[in-house]
Amino acid sequence: MDVATNIKWTIESIKKMINMPLFTLIKTSREILEKNFPRNEIQLSALFNAKSGACSENCAFCSQSIKWNTNAAKTKLCSADEVRKAAKKAKAAGASRLCFAAAWRGLQDRNVKQVVDIIKAIKEEGLTSCASLGLLSEDKAKALKDAGLDFYNHNIESSKNYYAKMVTTHTFEDRISTVNNASKAGLKVCCGGIIGMGESIDDRIEMLAELANMNPQPKSVPINILNPIKGTPVANKYKPIDSFDIIRVIATARMLMPKSYIRLSAGREFMGKELQAMCLFSGANSIFYGDKLLTTPNANPMNDIDLINQLDIKVEKIN
Repeated sequence: MDVATNIKWTIESIKKMINMPLFTLIKTSREILEKNFPRNEIQLSALFNAKSGACSENCAFCSQSIKWNTNAAKTKLCSADEVRKAAKKAKAAGASRLCFAAAWRGLQDRNVKQVVDIIKAIKEEGLTSCASLGLLSEDKAKALKDAGLDFYNHNIESSKNYYAKMVTTHTFEDRISTVNNASKAGLKVCCGGIIGMGESIDDRIEMLAELANMNPQPKSVPINILNPIKGTPVANKYKPIDSFDIIRVIATARMLMPKSYIRLSAGREFMGKELQAMCLFSGANSIFYGDKLLTTPNANPMNDIDLINQLDIKVEKIN
């Protein structure tokens, strides 16, 4: 099956896709993965929390909101030297990409110079750079592009309707506007979402449709499994998502976005190696790698390397 990247995907067509017999879905998505990424490689992407906590937004799934009592650390934006140390560590561990994130509503004028210095530090270490800095205007997107930033991350998180149930301090349209501003500036877009936070299957389909119909499609698509952090409104509210539902989302994302990196992101610490292997077989070809994500533990790096070796997958090298 050959899937184009320039067609308008409908909700009905995606619904038929995600509800295919499971083995047929997996077989098809695997063929698409092998066609577009024939080297059988996995991308290791490191994540660094450059500014933690005290975020003004009320995202129900996030431990860093000032609205929730989660005991998340509260720090100021770190220095370029601190990020450089993180970049060196990530590179030594085999990562080819470093994403740095800041917990705030969006990038402000007073922070631009410091962020530019952080980008330059990452690039000087030879890593692909990615920034996740909240809402972004056109002029600031251009400033990041001029500084050498490769990717901008801004997830849509869920469907438009369900997103409004999770966040009220900004809108779904605000998120789409930020993604569009990054694209217009020439930045590659990293955009995905979260599953397992009480959304319906239709919400997952609508989220995938929104991602697949972006022009251009996101180059990286992080698929996060909800980590129900104590103190957030979603803690202990929803039962864990079924493993086969995770596989269906990964496989469908691969079919809809054949040339994108589909990244297993948050929640891998709860996934056994067999489920991770099935996700990698079904279409995922990137993981967040390292012992910590933003405020939560990540899958053990040594276990990741063992799994990669057991599956005979090569680690993608730095270009």
